[in-house]
Amino acid sequence: MKKSAIYIFSIILAIALSSCLTVEKKEYTFELKDNSSGTLTIKFINILSMKDDTADISEIDFSELINGYIDGDGIDQDFPDAIIRSKKLFEENGVLCGEVIIDFNNLRNVGLFQYDSKSPYMFNIGSFLESETFLSSNGEYGGDVMPVVFWPKSLKSLKVSTYITSPDDSTVGLLAEFNKWN
Repeated sequence: MKKSAIYIFSIILAIALSSCLTVEKKEYTFELKDNSSGTLTIKFINILSMKDDTADISEIDFSELINGYIDGDGIDQDFPDAIIRSKKLFEENGVLCGEVIIDFNNLRNVGLFQYDSKSPYMFNIGSFLESETFLSSNGEYGGDVMPVVFWPKSLKSLKVSTYITSPDDSTVGLLAEFNKWN
């Protein structure tokens, strides 16, 4: 029992320490083709590097962004049972943004849930490993007690925006690195 707790703690610690990349906000748009398949577009708004103490490591983090996510399989690992259609970085409103478009054949492949065919669609905002906070949606948010967004089963375009972190003295925007690379 103790070995499994240590193993789980080690995994959580490795995930937490593996990256200093973060974003200010995320926008999720699920376009449902039928009751179980569709396309998910995730927009990452203001991609940031977290400083290591006070050291600017944005060049290292940008390299990780390119090698691990844009050219690498980081997104594929996050959504192993879905098909990554496209990944791109772009400038918008003076900050670096990213967009991933994912096709899925099962709601669960992209984090959606529906108990049965009569139930609403559901998406969990808060989880143990994620630090996302609800901002807005075209669905109904359950609040802090139930951090889940609910959408009527008749709706085919499900949208939710979340907040991750505010840019401050501990973060560095990656737009300058993107401009050097691009």
